[in-house]
Amino acid sequence: MNKYELTVVLNVKLEDEERAAAMEKITGYITRFGGAVTNVDEWGKKRLAYEIQKMKEGFYYFIKFDGDSTTPNELEAHIRIMEPVIRYLCVRQEA
Repeated sequence: MNKYELTVVLNVKLEDEERAAAMEKITGYITRFGGAVTNVDEWGKKRLAYEIQKMKEGFYYFIKFDGDSTTPNELEAHIRIMEPVIRYLCVRQEA
């Protein structure tokens, strides 16, 4: 099992329930594809470095999880098409 960190930036126009549902869906994808979530860190609303889809702010989440080498690919394939996700990045943590 490898350790990964997933950074997700969600649309700032979402309501609290919609953000919670999107995060629940993402963590569900992690467990569905053989991973185990170890930590979810919510940074809240932050200013983006540059404007994306005419938005200047987004909600930042950092999710640490353990998983197989195939888990990030499967996860990214599903996160890519999620409407509330503005940007995402999954990286493998060094041991």
